[in-house]
Order: sequence, then C-alpha cells, then structure tokens
Amino acid sequence: MIPITIIGAGIAGLACARRLTQAGLAPIVLDKGRGIGGRVATRRVDAMQFDHGAQYVTARTPSFAAVLEGLQTAGALGDWPDDDGRQRCVGRPGMSSLAKAMGQGLDIRQGVQVTGVTQTGAGWDLHLGQTLLQTKRVVITVPAPQVAGLLGADHPLTKAVSPVRMAPCLTLMAAVAAPSAFQSRQDHDDPLAWIAHDNSKPDRPQGTALWVAQAGQGFSQQHLEQDPAAIAELMLPLLCDRLGVTADDVVYAAAHRWRYARVTGALGHPFLSSVDGTLHLGGDWCIGARVEAAWQSGTAIADDILARV
Repeated sequence: MIPITIIGAGIAGLACARRLTQAGLAPIVLDKGRGIGGRVATRRVDAMQFDHGAQYVTARTPSFAAVLEGLQTAGALGDWPDDDGRQRCVGRPGMSSLAKAMGQGLDIRQGVQVTGVTQTGAGWDLHLGQTLLQTKRVVITVPAPQVAGLLGADHPLTKAVSPVRMAPCLTLMAAVAAPSAFQSRQDHDDPLAWIAHDNSKPDRPQGTALWVAQAGQGFSQQHLEQDPAAIAELMLPLLCDRLGVTADDVVYAAAHRWRYARVTGALGHPFLSSVDGTLHLGGDWCIGARVEAAWQSGTAIADDILARV
C-alpha cells in the first residue's frame, strides 16, 4: 500500500509533494495529462511556443518569494517587468519550466486518470479504470467542481466545496508577421481582457510575433462550449483589431479552453480534510486566483500531514 498519493500535478500538488519529499516521505503524484503544472503551461508548435495559461507569477509572502528566488537561481525563472516597470516572473524558456523545476526528483506518474476515490478499512482505493491503487492517505488537488466526480455528490467534503466558484477562460494563440504593438495589455472591460507579446519574455523564440490573448469572463462563459476552431475564428478578428493588423498578417492561430481557469469565489481556508485526516482537498480555489495561492494550499496540506504522521 502506498503511504501518500496526490491526485493532480498542478502547482498545489507539486508543492505538497515537494514539502513531503523534503521531510523524508515518499508520495506519488498522479496526473491524467501529458504535462505537469496545470494552468502553468506552455504550448509548443513547430518553432513557436505560447504561454497559454498563467502568464506570470508574483509573490506577496516572504515564503513564496523565497521559492521564486530559488527558482531564479536555478535558471527556471526570469524577470519580465511590465511597461510601468512593475516586477513579474516568468518561466524560462516557458511558463511550464516553473512546474518542471518544482517537479524534479518527485515520483510523478502521468497519463493516469483517477475516476473515483473510496475509503476502506485500511485506507483508500483509487479507481484507475479497471484497476485499483491502494493508499493510506490521499490528497486531491483537482479543480473544486471536479471533486464530486471523485468522491461522490453526497460526500461531506464535496458539500464543503460547493460554495467555491470558478470561471472559464478562452485563450487564443496567434503568430503575426507584423511588428509588435506593445508588450502586454490588460482591460477587464474588453472581450480580450489580456493580450501579451510572448516574444518579449526572456529566452523566447524571436522572429514572428507570437501573441497570447485571453478572453474575459463574460465572453469565455458565452462561447465555452464551442470547439477550439470556432473559438479561434471568433477571437482572431478581435486580436487583429487590437494589434492594428489584418488577417493576411496572421500565419498561425489556435484556441484553448480552460474550463476552470479563474477562482471567482474562494473557499477561504488553505485546505479541507476529513475527520480522520487521511483525505485532504486543496488548490488555488481555497485561497484565490494566483499561482502563489496554489502553492500555499499545497504546502499547508503537507504541513498538516507531517503534523499528523
């Protein structure tokens, strides 16, 4: 039986696993995807790359600032100040580098989808298709709306996460054969709430201008169920207008749907746990819509487990 299993290799899951590993425990991390980091992600297409999820990371607490400083020393993070000189950090050479650095040395098993979690007399059974994985403790770091699919609608912790609210985000990735108009722009009242020139970040490919545009909450909610090709067709004319270019200047365009991208109503606590302390739930949705919030939640879960072991 595995001592501790963490479901989800986003920042919360990685932070939890790293703290436990540093304390001498041996957790395993399961993730259904091909990459780690969750929304801290980079899409690579031929010689192009796009940070199509989290755009940058900042620190509000000394503890997370120390983490970012260590990642910068290791070469996984670089500075990307905004047009007003305010400091932001980005992964080098992509945002996914942050997650890869956090995951070094951890037992991460990708392409493994957990479809259910049930408690037994000895611990927990994780349902992996037709097989079971037995573990003494389980940490779930999936988005709050997905908890019910793992624990069941009637589980007490499923009911406890019901107040949490998360909103989608539609992202457009585009390569434009025209000079860049600006580094980044944020306007919450615009259907394209965020636009960033990806090449302006450190260690990025140069040449053709690579742009990431992320839609606002209303636009994203309205068009969420359309397929990515249709979403790209809707967003591209908006981006061309904002950049002052024509469709003839666009050499590549694709869209991505983040169904649970933004925390709009946080839990208000770093994590949830079962009465016996063998089940924990956490993620950015516990605290707020920041990479730091995910790290804080995962670290708090690890500290709680260490206090119990």
